[in-house]
Amino acid sequence: MPTTTALDQALNIADGALRTLFAKPHASRTCPTVPSQATELSAEDKSLSGALMRVNHVGEVCAQALYAAQALGTRDPVLRMHFLDASREEGDHLAWTKDRLDKLGARPSLLNPLWYAGAFGLGLVASRLGDSLSLGFVVETERQVEAHLATHLEHLPTGDHESRAIVAQMKDDEARHARAAEKAGSTPLPAPVRLLMRSAAKVMTTVAYRI
Repeated sequence: MPTTTALDQALNIADGALRTLFAKPHASRTCPTVPSQATELSAEDKSLSGALMRVNHVGEVCAQALYAAQALGTRDPVLRMHFLDASREEGDHLAWTKDRLDKLGARPSLLNPLWYAGAFGLGLVASRLGDSLSLGFVVETERQVEAHLATHLEHLPTGDHESRAIVAQMKDDEARHARAAEKAGSTPLPAPVRLLMRSAAKVMTTVAYRI
């Protein structure tokens, strides 16, 4: 069986980053929609939806980076497949949010390369702490994302049925990812680390909303 070299790993990492940041993402699942309800938004509502979906798209860019780094960092082949499977499902979210941005006439965050690099670094640090803490990082991340998506469901225009359907499905998927990580043997993160993660997420979402 061929051995993966450091060069192979570096090329795979670069390929994953370029695909996430610059290629058109393709979902393996059909985008959630509400076909019986047409979306008609005012210019103000469309701007709000675009800003919120830009933040959600940034979250999916970060998810690709986190799972790629954690898959790289673990030596457990079963856990590596766990991370890669979750990454593929998050890839659906990436495609859905990008498509919704296009339809709203909104752009992705201009800082996506920065968000990707930061998230990849965090994923590598988490993986170096051991598999159980790396899984704990997944649990905490997914719980925070789930709460963030619940807030977006409160703020998205009630008439934006397409965006709301996407966010609702994403919220369900993130909760399932957290449960799967707990089942795989996660260790809860210390309270200061959880607080630091929330503070970093707040900065990211605030900036991504506008830039």
